[in-house]
Amino acid sequence: MTQERLWQVLDPSWADPRTLLALLCSSAAAVVLLKRLGWRQVQQKMDEARRSRDLALERMEKAARRLKQEGSVCPIILKVQEGFTSLQHLHISDQKPFPPAHAQNSDTQTSHILSLTMVELVEKLKAGSLSPESVLYSYMDKALEVNREVNCVTDFIHGCEGQLQELKKQKEKGLLYGIPISIKDHINCKGHISSGGMVKFLGQVKEEDSVIVQVLKHQGAIPFVKTNIPQTMINYDCSNPIFGQTLNPLNHQKSPGGSSGGEGALIAGGGSILGIGSDVGGSIRLPSSFCGLCGLKPTAERLSLSGVTGPINGILAVPCALGPMARDVDSLALCMKALLCQEMFQLDPSVPPIPFNEEVYSSSTPLRVGYYDTDGYFPLPPCMRRAVKETRHALQAAGHQLVPFSPPRIPYVMTELFFKTFFADGGRAWLDVFTGDIVDPGLKPQVNSCKMPRLVKKLLALLLKPLFPRLAAYLSALAGMRSVKEMWNHHHQIQVYRSQFIARWKELQLDVVLCPVLGPAFTTGYPGKLLTAISSTMLYNVLNFPAGVVPVSTVTEADEEELKLYQGCCDDPWDRTLKQAVSGAVGLPVAVQCVALPWQEELCLRFMKEVETLSRDKRVA
Repeated sequence: MTQERLWQVLDPSWADPRTLLALLCSSAAAVVLLKRLGWRQVQQKMDEARRSRDLALERMEKAARRLKQEGSVCPIILKVQEGFTSLQHLHISDQKPFPPAHAQNSDTQTSHILSLTMVELVEKLKAGSLSPESVLYSYMDKALEVNREVNCVTDFIHGCEGQLQELKKQKEKGLLYGIPISIKDHINCKGHISSGGMVKFLGQVKEEDSVIVQVLKHQGAIPFVKTNIPQTMINYDCSNPIFGQTLNPLNHQKSPGGSSGGEGALIAGGGSILGIGSDVGGSIRLPSSFCGLCGLKPTAERLSLSGVTGPINGILAVPCALGPMARDVDSLALCMKALLCQEMFQLDPSVPPIPFNEEVYSSSTPLRVGYYDTDGYFPLPPCMRRAVKETRHALQAAGHQLVPFSPPRIPYVMTELFFKTFFADGGRAWLDVFTGDIVDPGLKPQVNSCKMPRLVKKLLALLLKPLFPRLAAYLSALAGMRSVKEMWNHHHQIQVYRSQFIARWKELQLDVVLCPVLGPAFTTGYPGKLLTAISSTMLYNVLNFPAGVVPVSTVTEADEEELKLYQGCCDDPWDRTLKQAVSGAVGLPVAVQCVALPWQEELCLRFMKEVETLSRDKRVA
């Protein structure tokens, strides 16, 4: 009866099939039009972001020229202007003859500045033999040059000019006085966006600095650029639809790693002396490995995460950590010493007030070192295992005690603990962040895997298990969890594993552990196909242990020949893809990973310093 009345009210033409077909077609056309308009708006936002980046880099170039002119004042004149009335206040014996003012800003001086270690640079800045202006413009110029080659800078932090002037007025000089520093894209800086490589965050200008940036400024550092990252940062390549692909400065066919890939590329290219990255699966350590740098992932709670933008918040079972990246270990130690100060503890009371322990870092007591060269889940290329072997022998020859150590159940940790943490909902939260965005090509393998219905993932896992057990376990983990009870149990299992790992560590009376890190640098595009290859770094995110990377060698022709025989552990598609990803790497850096127990960053750094010294001595010999 109701249906008959409805047809009486409606226009009779609605009953005509041709009318209904026309209505259906027009509705479909409207949907297509709206979708096209949506993509056009996305494209417009990305174009605007690129224009803003280009304008920022132009402003940076002008600022560098201006600072170059201002920095031409001879350091002795600067000292007089600061209140020194006679040369008797200067330690003449420590000073080298100053070149004329016009030569102060020559290419020779810039080359000299760029060649200094961070510790040397701080000493000269504090002594007044170098001006903060000359150091800043030198790194600005170099950063612009590196960016033109590898596309690693996303923004110029224009406030650095004002900060430079304020810095000169301060009576007390912080531990990082006058040091230019680069900041990973998603770490908030006042007056700038933290894009995360995503359109949804464009236009969201931050009103205040993150805590870590505030502390860096308090210690005299000058944040001057923000650096590129992969879209959503769930990738260890470095590409996003907004700012494009960052290349490895050591080989433009290779990736700089990720997700702190812009940092890795800029520092390795010489455009920054110190950078701050973040690490939730290897995002500091992998770029350090790929680019030949030193990088430290601290215990997650050791440094404040306040003011850091992320695509998915609230994943606490495997926490993110901020940490430094630099060309040498002493720079990392100085940065950590500067950050672990009262200012950090006051700005973020959730950070334990544990200052840097210089005594531990400076100690020369022989260490008891656990070691392994494979984790049993994803065997690394021959050169990475060689690096562990050679470093182990060097440590033993230097008087340290080496003990074999096998990390337990890595396949279980990788699939059941790590991937299930991030894809607990089957990947829905991660997929949601792409709404109104364009998916970067490097992420499509992961996105497509997550898009599969839960039942399809489970069925595929069942079918693939006899042939490709690793792939089957990965798909099963991507299916996620079905209840809060299951998630609570999952969190408990992480705690149980940590306890078991620490118990084994203590049973062997270890101080530190030496182990491999993924490398050498992958060809661009390959990291997105091999998310599971990060087991070497991922383990210490699950455990929340401090872990750092130190370059110790380079890929040789012999390594490349041995790679031809590489079969991995299963001779499956992942093993074959890894072989393709790392081929053609002769001359690229080879690194090792150094690990300590939670809250023992100083011991981890001390061990890293020992490895660095021994590897340098070997190269000199």
